[in-house]
Amino acid sequence: MRKFLGYLLSPVHYLLFGIIIVVFHPIQWLCLKLGGYGAHKKSVDMLNFCLVTSYYVLGNTVKFINKQQLPVNRPLIFVANHQSMYDIPPLIYFLRKHHAKFISKIELAKGIPSISFNLRHGGAANINRKDPKQSISEILKLANNMKNKNWSAFIFPEGTRAKTGKVKPFNVGGIATILKKVPHALIVPVAINNSWQMVRYGFFPLNTFINMSWEVLPPIDPQGQPPEDVVAQAEARIRSKIR
Repeated sequence: MRKFLGYLLSPVHYLLFGIIIVVFHPIQWLCLKLGGYGAHKKSVDMLNFCLVTSYYVLGNTVKFINKQQLPVNRPLIFVANHQSMYDIPPLIYFLRKHHAKFISKIELAKGIPSISFNLRHGGAANINRKDPKQSISEILKLANNMKNKNWSAFIFPEGTRAKTGKVKPFNVGGIATILKKVPHALIVPVAINNSWQMVRYGFFPLNTFINMSWEVLPPIDPQGQPPEDVVAQAEARIRSKIR
């Protein structure tokens, strides 16, 4: 039944999703030109709020749990498992006060209304996986902004989406590179559940009436610990929360 409803509701969702990113593209451009980073950031926050609401067209729900008292005067590295592209808007919107930026594939920085614009102009590290030197340079640029502007970062250390929800081994590289530049950054694990179910049949039809959740877990202070141990702790905490 859910798959059948997906055939009916997916076109509505995609139409709404498309309208949102097309409408917010010129809004972002205008905000950036007239109001700089601050105005652009607010437009991106509203963009992602609207994208989250598009999930509800499918009968899917978003539950964001954050019982942690996270500091706003210290850079954070949000470390999350990765199940689908639908992981991203709730992270951006519900953690918006932390000015967190993504490490993203450079291919996504072109051709997608609103999303590509934000990746190019919003402070993301757009890495070319075939060019290690360029990748490290982008991550270091983000790390410098974290240090100088008190920004934060989102990292999916699995490296690719877990299409069945099963957590893959975490890579240390990106987190270790940032910690070298920003050793006082706090590691914050985030466990994402069931967003993979939304795309279990692929991008058409999308699945319907799925209860998805994002849970912010207790942070880890990396100071005095090797990056490998810190990442292992974050991975263990996330695995313990995956259903």
